[in-house]
Amino acid sequence: MAHNIPSDLTYTKEHEWAKIQGDVATIGITDFAQNALGDIVFVELPQVGSKLSQGATFGVVESIKSVSDLYAPLEGEVIEVNSALEGTPEEINQAPYDSWIAKIKLSEPSQVSALLSAAQYQEIVDAQ
Repeated sequence: MAHNIPSDLTYTKEHEWAKIQGDVATIGITDFAQNALGDIVFVELPQVGSKLSQGATFGVVESIKSVSDLYAPLEGEVIEVNSALEGTPEEINQAPYDSWIAKIKLSEPSQVSALLSAAQYQEIVDAQ
């Protein structure tokens, strides 16, 4: 099955994506992740103002099949959350790259270089 993996984003092994714009990263879950989860029924968003450590849990996505933690791809402060997902979490299934979860102001922009390119992420997806 082919998965949508936009080349202008960066990725994690935990199936999060990050769009880097200056010192702000918009983050969400990938097409592969939403497909594996199935119908998403709930998203627990982080609090605006909370500080995230790279790799730390910052929220939860719950589907009819399972509950999955969200892991921060980068260190920083949450400056905005997509509160629309509280009422319509299924938007992630319909458009995973438009349905971002949070925006963080990066405290360590150098961490971006450790994220995966679209081609590297494709290799991980292909192996699963």
